[in-house]
Amino acid sequence: MLDALLINLAVDAALLLILWRIAVRIGDVSFIDAVWGGGMAVLAAVSWLQLDDPGLRATLLLAMTVIWGLRLAVHLFTRWRAHGEDPRYARMLGEAKEQGRFAGAALKLVFAPQALLLFLTSLPAQLGILSAPEGAEIGLIGMAGAALWLTGMLFETVGDAQLKAFRADPASKGKVLDTGLWRYTRHPNYFGDACVWWGIWLAAAGAGPWIALASLPGPLFLTFTLTRWSGKPLLEKGLARTRPGYADYVARTSGFFPWPPKQG
Repeated sequence: MLDALLINLAVDAALLLILWRIAVRIGDVSFIDAVWGGGMAVLAAVSWLQLDDPGLRATLLLAMTVIWGLRLAVHLFTRWRAHGEDPRYARMLGEAKEQGRFAGAALKLVFAPQALLLFLTSLPAQLGILSAPEGAEIGLIGMAGAALWLTGMLFETVGDAQLKAFRADPASKGKVLDTGLWRYTRHPNYFGDACVWWGIWLAAAGAGPWIALASLPGPLFLTFTLTRWSGKPLLEKGLARTRPGYADYVARTSGFFPWPPKQG
């Protein structure tokens, strides 16, 4: 398994280096968000291809990761193409670009960390696939993981579609989306993301306790970054400045787990 993981790591590094060179050429790293999902799909596929007889459990883990990863990659790539450079990356690399240090800064601050975090976060898929015995069945734990994954996919897909429609409506300018799934959680897409990877982790855990333990950092880190680091906190900080009614929305709406809004 160690050899297989080293192959995955080499593929991960090569992919991010190629994309880094593209980013340097176009002067924009914003497409890296689309690489997050797509890269995990690639690592799952490389893991699966290294098996002689993948079996149903490994194939289920592959399908769960690839379906999630490609949907997210297409969604974020088309958003980048429509809206251009992400202001977060413009702020992060603006000074380096002015000083002619863009290539080095992009590698150090964006692509190298993303390569490492992408590899670690997708460990449930990689280890779950690589450790599946030949011809392994899905099992009850795998079915439970698939159910949680499906819940996450529904929240993420529907939430993104509702947000896209809201943003496309000129009447929504300056307003807060508080209908549909967004009535019950301020971040249905982030909640869905977390459910997807806890579902993948649960399906992988069917391979044994040590796989469950070794892959646990993946969903833990993802949940942390969505709720405490670069996801929810940064997004809400910006919305609080630009949406007059956002404070009221925060006061009545669950921050992560879906829950009926407070009456007030």
